[in-house]
Amino acid sequence: MIESLPNFTRPARQRWESIPADIRQRLLTNVWCGHCRHGVTITDFSGIMKRGDLLLVGKCAKCHGEVARVIEGS
Repeated sequence: MIESLPNFTRPARQRWESIPADIRQRLLTNVWCGHCRHGVTITDFSGIMKRGDLLLVGKCAKCHGEVARVIEGS
């Protein structure tokens, strides 16, 4: 599990922490990788807010290519 989120903006951290832990874990392990062509786990990720949505940007756990996950605002 994630202990700290050093590369999150304050608003992104607040949004991320408002999501239940089990849902956060599910979001992190179901990110589309265009190179691997299936769902993967995101690693080494950072978070920012973009137009009311939380954007996670990081690396694919399998090929280490760049991946991103958008979590729509409520």
